[in-house]
Amino acid sequence: MSQSARITLLLLLFSAAVVIAITSGKYSLTVNELWTVVSSKLTGHIEESRTATVFWQIRLPRVLAAILIGGGLAIAGAAYQGMFRNPLVSPDILGVSSGAGVGAVLGIFLGHSMLSIQLFAFVGGLITVALVYFIAKLAKQQDPVLSLVLVGIAISALCGSAISLMKILADPYTQLPSITFWLLGGLSTITAPDLLSVAPLMLLGFIPLILLRWRMNILSLSDEEARSLGLNVEITRLIFILSATLITASAVFYCGHYWLVRFNCSAYRKIVSWC
Repeated sequence: MSQSARITLLLLLFSAAVVIAITSGKYSLTVNELWTVVSSKLTGHIEESRTATVFWQIRLPRVLAAILIGGGLAIAGAAYQGMFRNPLVSPDILGVSSGAGVGAVLGIFLGHSMLSIQLFAFVGGLITVALVYFIAKLAKQQDPVLSLVLVGIAISALCGSAISLMKILADPYTQLPSITFWLLGGLSTITAPDLLSVAPLMLLGFIPLILLRWRMNILSLSDEEARSLGLNVEITRLIFILSATLITASAVFYCGHYWLVRFNCSAYRKIVSWC
């Protein structure tokens, strides 16, 4: 199958998935109703109906958020898999998801508002990755990639212990259900303003990865081979880590933990190469 045929097939499957996601749910929508709502909006005719409310305020923001967050995690995962030369690497290999979990659980434990909890999660993820990077730099091992992975696993384990401790100390009737609900993750609370605020952060992480995508293949080689080709390995790796971390932290910022991605994390670069 040619590359154009593969891309066409993927676009068709993607379009079908979007239509199914928008029309399915507790309040089902037909394709005709969907077309009527969209065409009315395009023609300037404001239609105040339950169908329009469900589509514009509930279904569309959630579907767009799923596309943006899913695509962002896939790009971050592909970057990490190339950088660490391992097809089993997931976007939270450096502990960004675990750190965000600690931040969110701490915010809930301290009784902050939902916005503050999301900010705690975002900052917690960034701080965790920064901590992993600097500890790995202090290790001064011959293989810096291995140091990053090992330190990331260790810090993630510590974050998991911190989350468990706060769950034990939390109030079982008010705080613990909120902690459990956040850790499960989901897009049920996404609104249009949320989508507009998270999109710029993700795009800010997309741009360096897209502009430097050709260096990702070089970084997949050993550090000595990459340096012999004129690549500044340390700076390039840092840029990739910062960009992928920003994307992942932005995703966790709104949807919480993303457990389903663990079941297909090894497919990112295979999908990219298949296209």
